[in-house]
Amino acid sequence: MATGEGTAPAAGGAGAIAGPPAEWRRLDRRSLLVTGAVMSGVAGGVCLPLLLGLASGGWFGDGPGRETALALLVTAGVLLVAGSVAADYANWRRTRYRIGSERVDLHSGLLLLKRRSLARERIRSVDLTAHPLLRLLGLVKVRIGTGESGGAESSLELNPVSRVEGDRIRAELLDRPADPAAAPHGGVLARLDLRWIRYAPTSFLTLAVGSAAFGAVLQVSDWFGVQQELIGWTGDRIRDHPVALVVPVLALGTLVTGAVGALGLWTEMWWGYRLEREPGGVLRVRRGLFTTRSVSVEERRLRGVELVEPIGVRALGGARVDAVATGLAEAESDRQADARGLLPAVPRAVADRVAALVLHEPRSPTSAPLIRHPRRARNRRLSWALAAAGVPAAALAVGGLWLTPVLLYIAAGYAAVALPSGVALALDAYRSLGHGIAGRYLLARSGTFSRRTVALQRTGIIGWTVTESLAQRRAGLITLTATTAAGAGGYAIHDADRGEGLAFADAAVPGLLRPFLTELPGPDIRAIPEAPAEPAAGDNPPGA
Repeated sequence: MATGEGTAPAAGGAGAIAGPPAEWRRLDRRSLLVTGAVMSGVAGGVCLPLLLGLASGGWFGDGPGRETALALLVTAGVLLVAGSVAADYANWRRTRYRIGSERVDLHSGLLLLKRRSLARERIRSVDLTAHPLLRLLGLVKVRIGTGESGGAESSLELNPVSRVEGDRIRAELLDRPADPAAAPHGGVLARLDLRWIRYAPTSFLTLAVGSAAFGAVLQVSDWFGVQQELIGWTGDRIRDHPVALVVPVLALGTLVTGAVGALGLWTEMWWGYRLEREPGGVLRVRRGLFTTRSVSVEERRLRGVELVEPIGVRALGGARVDAVATGLAEAESDRQADARGLLPAVPRAVADRVAALVLHEPRSPTSAPLIRHPRRARNRRLSWALAAAGVPAAALAVGGLWLTPVLLYIAAGYAAVALPSGVALALDAYRSLGHGIAGRYLLARSGTFSRRTVALQRTGIIGWTVTESLAQRRAGLITLTATTAAGAGGYAIHDADRGEGLAFADAAVPGLLRPFLTELPGPDIRAIPEAPAEPAAGDNPPGA
């Protein structure tokens, strides 16, 4: 069926995608099939355990009560599916959208009518998503966004339209005049390399997936009424072996199961990955095996990039690249988290090269040398590690002296593990600290479990926040936060020397902090030599 079964044309606006100017169009009627299939799956998921219980005769025996319950259960499932399809049909009849020359309008709602409109000049992204069922039917979900942090009020969603219609909407709304300076940087910036999959098992997701797998096995065994037999069989196998062997084997099994699951999730998320620059200055990321995603980031709202190195990925020399752009808040939604990801975990050299291409720079600012922080910052982290290891161990030891000697052994074991681990993490956290200036960009790096290096356009910094705790004041340290309208809204430089940090902030954005420095008691304002300016955008970068 063709998308957009027409209704009476409305007055106003011109430049609709197809048909008469500003024609009102409907969503694809095949949304009814999608709703029916999804709700059938829901009904099956809810009713299947109950049907299994009825089939076993454990609840109602073999009497007439069993047949009555079975009939009621099937009827409830049919009514759930039929009612959902009927409600979706009524919503489909009431939903219309229009692509005009100046605005995009969406009218929807059955009992509560909604009239929403976005000015085309404010539209910054048109993202296409299709889960397996939509792909089977040739449909996509289109999300039109303005790049603002207003949640649902700053975006429109057309769910679903045909794949052809979705591509035409995206091309029409993101049609920008091509920038000749961007021509040398156009085309494909990065594409999938299957060797990158080696980073998938190093994420924290591996342990979570492995643990969840055991819980899933127990849940399914409960549905079939064999959970106790499974637990008994497992106990019989463990009982005859020492704990020193059982615990490592279980841990290894969890890790192997989690690694397999992490590999599967990575394949689903990043299969077919392509990062490309389109005419008009739009970065487009396409990826996904079962659920395909097409995410667009307009370059004129790009304020930099962030190089993220989770501890496991960093151990293998890898990193991923996220966009720092206006309208992509740090933790608003999973969709915005998807929009920030420009590159999966890859070798660090590849991440730097792609970051340079994204920023139109001959080399990535994230690879520039950074200013190291004073040893006082290291001492603060070591003191935190000693406190985290010593305080609980001391509490357990006191309990062992007063209550039971077993707590003394627990305290000793905890201290033996926590003390060296905490010191190693503290030293790594200190080594991760750094800041600097590379041409047009301010650099800030911190973190140990997930080390982050942000390259932020200095022109995008709209303010500085200077914080100083009592302990920092005694150590002569401060935390500087560069405030921006992009990304997380602020990027911190932790535990910098007070005088050097204030001078750095003044040099990074001249004139922004200077009026406030004169009121501080004797700040040590020393000149910060700025790194040589990078060549302007438009110079030929190295190839991807």
